[in-house]
Amino acid sequence: MHPSHDGFVRVRGAREHNLRGVDVDIPRNALVAFTGVSGSGKSSLAFGTLYAEAQRRYLESVAPYARRLIHQVGAPAVGEVSGMPPAVSLEQRRSSPTSRSSVGTVTTLSNSLRMLYSRAGEYPPGAPRLDSDAFSPNTAAGACPACQGIGRVHDTTEELLVPDPSLSIREGAIAAWPGAWQGKNLRDVLDALGHDVDRPWRELPAGEREWILFTDEQPVATVHPVREAGRIQRPYQGTYTSARRHVLRTFAESRSSTLRARAERFLTSGPCPACAGARLRPEALAVTFRGLTVAEAAALPLSELAGVLAAGRAGGTARVLTDDLLARVATVTELGLGYLSLDRPAPTLSSGELQRLRLATQLRAGLFGVVYVLDEPSAGLHPADTEALLVVLERLKADGNSVFVVEHHLEVVRRADWLVDVGPGAGEHGGRVLHSGPVAELAGVEGSQTRRFLFGAPPRPAQPPRVPAGRLRLGPVTRHNLRGLRTWLPLGVLTAVTGVSGSGKSTLVDAITPGLPGVERLVTVDQRPIGRTPRSNLATYTGLFDTVRKLFAATPDARRRGWKAGRFSFNVAGGRCETCQGEGFVAVELLFLPTTYAPCPDCGGARYAHETLAVRLRGRNVAEVLDLTVEEASGFLGDVPAAARSLDALLDVGLGYLRLGQPATELSGGEAQRIKLAGELQRGRRGHTVYVLDEPTTGLHPADVEVLMLRLHGLVDDGHTVVVVEHDMDVVAAADWVIDLGPGGGDEGGRVVAAGTPAEVAAAAGSATAPYLARALH
Repeated sequence: MHPSHDGFVRVRGAREHNLRGVDVDIPRNALVAFTGVSGSGKSSLAFGTLYAEAQRRYLESVAPYARRLIHQVGAPAVGEVSGMPPAVSLEQRRSSPTSRSSVGTVTTLSNSLRMLYSRAGEYPPGAPRLDSDAFSPNTAAGACPACQGIGRVHDTTEELLVPDPSLSIREGAIAAWPGAWQGKNLRDVLDALGHDVDRPWRELPAGEREWILFTDEQPVATVHPVREAGRIQRPYQGTYTSARRHVLRTFAESRSSTLRARAERFLTSGPCPACAGARLRPEALAVTFRGLTVAEAAALPLSELAGVLAAGRAGGTARVLTDDLLARVATVTELGLGYLSLDRPAPTLSSGELQRLRLATQLRAGLFGVVYVLDEPSAGLHPADTEALLVVLERLKADGNSVFVVEHHLEVVRRADWLVDVGPGAGEHGGRVLHSGPVAELAGVEGSQTRRFLFGAPPRPAQPPRVPAGRLRLGPVTRHNLRGLRTWLPLGVLTAVTGVSGSGKSTLVDAITPGLPGVERLVTVDQRPIGRTPRSNLATYTGLFDTVRKLFAATPDARRRGWKAGRFSFNVAGGRCETCQGEGFVAVELLFLPTTYAPCPDCGGARYAHETLAVRLRGRNVAEVLDLTVEEASGFLGDVPAAARSLDALLDVGLGYLRLGQPATELSGGEAQRIKLAGELQRGRRGHTVYVLDEPTTGLHPADVEVLMLRLHGLVDDGHTVVVVEHDMDVVAAADWVIDLGPGGGDEGGRVVAAGTPAEVAAAAGSATAPYLARALH
């Protein structure tokens, strides 16, 4: 029997994104899985509707001033949601890209560690006890004064500042100086001070080169007027800024990301000589606990830190603090993250690792009666680690909470109490709830794509493993937990690199470089965003928008008006709507309320001026073309070769449901990765190319994985090499070669446990991957 309807969350008339007036009842106090192909609407239901409505209701109880400080997702397009408790969202979003954010700060474990050192640490004789504000590199009291708590310092070299010493100063030898007015003025000053600006840089005396590049700021005054092109300039009086000083100042002080990025090209980075990378003042580093400084403790893998804390006897305050820290560390290691250290920078973590760290924090919070909404918590997890995740999810439920997970991993889906399957397809072909009920009942729903994989036989390799066309030696690789590792990569086949989380998989594939013998071209396809603002989108990234704008410029109406392709860009003044500057929305400032955003009153969100929208291509204006899905655009522009190449490549990797103008900020990491792959596939491929993909199936329904694997196998059939870091055992079973790292994560990993065909690795002793791969093969 189904649970009592009194214990249900009821949704009526959900219309968020592609949802088609969805009505559905979902039980509370249960583990509920939301499934469906990519773009079907499952996230729109779980996050865009349920979580958004829970947050909206919570914000109504918050003081208006406080609402300004809370990130809001907006009110959902839904008729009614009833029975929805307070909700906590754990999405796969990355943290702020600051190097000061770390595993310790995300989990707040750093606070506990600093308290331990402050209260129970061993101080040098006569040293006063510092506050716990003193063991933090993020405070003035604790940060190393030489590097301000960063742990690294920047500098530059003559080789970086002057990449081509055959040039003279007048010819631009000092590349770090801007080529505009500032560079010209500085050359004039050097000329007036007696330096030869027309002599090749390498022929200048060493002392002269040193002064020009590295001197501190010097007040100078030219002793005679500077003559150039028949005119006389006034004598220069002011401060001379060397190339090194200019680069360091620009990098440290400029608010322009473009100028900072340019300056960074001329900089090197190394450990701070004062603190040796420990980031703290000497006073803090003089305090130890069980023989370790706080920096050394923070650098240990959490599994090792737990051993240090548990060793030895402690009493009083020390015991209370170590017991609390041990319990909190255990929660993180239970989720398969024991290989991480507290000082690991947050920007280096995967989105799945970040989500699990936040989940560990929630476990310690001990909340009751909450709905946890999670975005594919199994992402980036080895099958062995997924078992530990399921234990944690069951514990959250046992504590009196509801757990709603958007999930593709079939083992997680099978363990759910309730299944909400959305589809049947993506985009306009989805948006309907095909099934809401116990998992077993999905077997009778014929329109479900999930049903085929959950209850049918998994796909088998279509052919025996290919024979490598050659081999590429890798190593010795010494980085992170790889210590002199040597192995070889087969060429002309599809290789899967496997292993538990933190075993060194990504570190190994990073060692594949274009300079290695046998690699003519290397293409790395990662999950970093294709852009950081809404102005970057699917069409601009693939170059498809260039073709679209040229097509509009070639219409009789545009030619009669004398408009070029730039007129049809929402980033350029003239064609865009100037009220919203081509954004499509405007900010609305409200007294005592948070700033909200509304569609532009002039263009209604179209982003273009009315005159621009008057020009039509095959009956559609440029805003309407950008609103087409890839699948729709394929029918609309399929006869235009330049457009067809981009669209076919996007369809080949399963992205037919995305809109051409879909902002980069709305795309998942997996979608961004497949867009990059499509961008690469549409180009002509010359010579032997090695394609490296890091977990390309992340965020993909098994039906989408089938489409992607067909494309990757097609690359191999064309004579190329494909390497995937992968946890999906069905994908690994379909590979030609497997390199399995481990046996554990962190210091327990970093070794090749097994290498060979899938069948050979499945039989390997001591491999954490072997039993799961064997199950997928039989």
